[in-house]
Amino acid sequence: MAEKQTKVEKIVFSEDELKSLEDLRVNYNTIQSDFGVIKVRKILLQQQLDGLEQTEIELETKYSENQQTEQKLVKDLNDKYGAGNLDIGTGEFTPNIVEEPSDS
Repeated sequence: MAEKQTKVEKIVFSEDELKSLEDLRVNYNTIQSDFGVIKVRKILLQQQLDGLEQTEIELETKYSENQQTEQKLVKDLNDKYGAGNLDIGTGEFTPNIVEEPSDS
């Protein structure tokens, strides 16, 4: 038995409909491109953040080393001159007065 085929008529979209479809396609392409730009910017920002974090770690190490140097210098100066106050501007050191216990 032969099947009856129906002829389908072609439909032609109007200029306005075609323009609306083209506008949608352009908008999707623009949005996809913008997503790409955002991703690249995020990668670059992450690289900058990673660099800052590495620099921060290095500075923390230097800070700790500087504290150790300070502690050693203070100990050496206290051993040499005793406890007191130093005027960095003039370089003058004033020893703390140590009161001797009285023999009462």
